[in-house]
Amino acid sequence: MGGAVSAGEDNDDLIDNLKEAQYIRTEKVEHAFRAIDRGDYYLDGYRDSAYKDLAWKHGNIHLSAPCIYSEVMEALKLQPGLSFLNLGSGTGYLSTMVGLIIGPFGVNHGVELHKDVVEYAREKLDDFIKNSDSFDKFEFCEPVFVVGNCLEISTDSHQYDRIYCGAGVQKDHENYMKVLLKIGGILVMPIEDQLTQITRTGQCTWESKNILAVSFAPLVQQNRADGEKPDTVQLPPVTVRSLQDLSRIYIRRTLRNLTNEDSQGKGMVQRVPQKRKRRRCRRRRINTYVFVGNQLIPQMGESEEEEHPEEAHTEVVVEEEEKDIGDIEILKQVNMLRDQIMALPLPESLKAYLLYYREK
Repeated sequence: MGGAVSAGEDNDDLIDNLKEAQYIRTEKVEHAFRAIDRGDYYLDGYRDSAYKDLAWKHGNIHLSAPCIYSEVMEALKLQPGLSFLNLGSGTGYLSTMVGLIIGPFGVNHGVELHKDVVEYAREKLDDFIKNSDSFDKFEFCEPVFVVGNCLEISTDSHQYDRIYCGAGVQKDHENYMKVLLKIGGILVMPIEDQLTQITRTGQCTWESKNILAVSFAPLVQQNRADGEKPDTVQLPPVTVRSLQDLSRIYIRRTLRNLTNEDSQGKGMVQRVPQKRKRRRCRRRRINTYVFVGNQLIPQMGESEEEEHPEEAHTEVVVEEEEKDIGDIEILKQVNMLRDQIMALPLPESLKAYLLYYREK
């Protein structure tokens, strides 16, 4: 029993492996995965396991395997300005990646059963906004998390363009999930041991497509004593951004664009030379998963070994040679947007607001 892709040495190495195995297939999904370091969502002392293609659980905190999140992100077909609902939002790792794609004019909501996990997700979100170098490279839709059972959402709640459910959905709850979706929207959820993509094509019509075989722990149903009313979950309101907030978004966008144009004009690249690397990766893609001890673990598919016995144990050595980049100027990782803002002839308080009060 092992991961669907080779373990990485760091976040970028893990993403390289997911790309090679065709779990990550689009540039926007790749950029989101590289911007959010999976290791940042692990507890201290467990980070060594962050870059393996395995699920991880500690108490109520849980992260699915990277290959699962990759398939989900691709299946959601995210675009700027869409509304997104994450049912069982957990650590907020997936919601934060989604926020980088849907941008500041999207809607990003999450419902999580456990209060301690919501607090953990908010801490991780705050740390990303204040400390991550990636924050200034994207226009971000900040997730809003609420505590509650996602099977008890208020019946008058608004609908969403994209929905993901991170727990197994019973067949009798399928329609409940579907009505939360706008016409033309996409719902991705595990149902009957299949990660499924459902597109709402009309008021009462849907199209379904199985993505891969999985086994998730089922949604927790709320216990109800005789005559006791369930605790209804009120989703966050969809609000209009203030003029002040809109001004910040457009000032940052203008400065970011000017910085990018200036860098391209001078032939500067904000990266370091790639070193020669050797790694081993399997040719075969694995698409069967089992749930062991509340963890989702990829498992080798026997049918593939029978059909392609000559490839079942083949390994390929991939070499990435050091690239000669000639006269291109190599810059240190400098936050050029921050430098642009700090150079503006504005009061310090306004600069701090434009920087989202980041300290670096």
